[in-house]
Amino acid sequence: MATAAASQVAFSAPVGSDRAVRSSGIQGTNSLSFSNKPRTGTALSCESKAVARRSHVRKVLCAAVQQSSKVSVVPLDLESAKEPPLNTYKPKGPYTATIVSVERAVGPNAPGETCHVVIDHGGNVPYWEGQSYGIIPPGENPKKPGNPQNVRLYSIASTRYGDSFDGKTASLCVRRAVYYDPETGKEDPSKNGVCSNFLCNSKPGDKIQLTGPSGKIMLLPETDPNATHIMIATGTGVAPYRGYLRRMFMEDVPNYRFGGLAWLFLGVANSDSLLYDEEFTSYLKQYPDNFRFDKALSREQKNKSGGKMYVQDKIEEYSDEIFKLLDGGAHIYFCGLKGMMPGIQDTLKKVAEQRGESWDQKLSQLKKNKQWHVEVY
Repeated sequence: MATAAASQVAFSAPVGSDRAVRSSGIQGTNSLSFSNKPRTGTALSCESKAVARRSHVRKVLCAAVQQSSKVSVVPLDLESAKEPPLNTYKPKGPYTATIVSVERAVGPNAPGETCHVVIDHGGNVPYWEGQSYGIIPPGENPKKPGNPQNVRLYSIASTRYGDSFDGKTASLCVRRAVYYDPETGKEDPSKNGVCSNFLCNSKPGDKIQLTGPSGKIMLLPETDPNATHIMIATGTGVAPYRGYLRRMFMEDVPNYRFGGLAWLFLGVANSDSLLYDEEFTSYLKQYPDNFRFDKALSREQKNKSGGKMYVQDKIEEYSDEIFKLLDGGAHIYFCGLKGMMPGIQDTLKKVAEQRGESWDQKLSQLKKNKQWHVEVY
């Protein structure tokens, strides 16, 4: 599960807990918001080992984005498992991982702060694309004194080989949740999202408690390398899709040569809120026949009715093509806050009725065929 959908992207909804905070980014009735102010925790420095790994990751990433050749990955025995790893580490016995880097992932005019967090698990907590890690933030559970904090789930934003392509790291896309008092307008740190701020404030070398991996719903089906995959996200809901796309287009995986179509719809507030845009744009240039990328920028674009452009408006814009692809066996994925789904479902239902189809029957068939993948929270 991604930590947050972009603030006021496609819907508005109240948020009442840190679990909801991590996935929404919505400024709700309790004045939970996302700070755009720089934090001291994201000015990073640490011991030489962590710095060296971070430098290596940057160098490899830069080369991979700029060149058309794919990147070699190791160890290839990560391809040998027949079933995905599940709950290797549980809340009562978490794995102690190490922060490699924490970097701001959005521009200066983005509402709020989103961080790209790279974690070194030493190859001891393997995962598949589309799975999630659990993070146990430090401190005592306020509702259960004497007990640790509850686990927070985050969609993994990298392939099984990680950003360093060696199978030893995993990346998370984390939206910092900040609470503002509705009367004074001032930040109240005591009510900020516990885990998102812990992760965004972390420094290279810091230790974190890790559980998982978990989840099978969003696993990338690979039996047909020529399949079509339609991916819909708001904000940090893009996290699992980054993993899919790196596997398809960036990594040289001998047993997976993607030749199908990957179509990403991403809804965010503005251009500065776009996540991993450089990577996605590079795929458009290198693989124009295999990748499509449509953006819904709610504060910069208008829909056909003159209102704000949300991701469901983009879906409606391409509805005929999307329905034809689904009829042909395409997989469709949704990731973000559960509040994104009603608007999308209403749009799909309207389009189905215009085509003389029953949406309920079509949805039932998509689920039966395992073409429908939803992870919202």
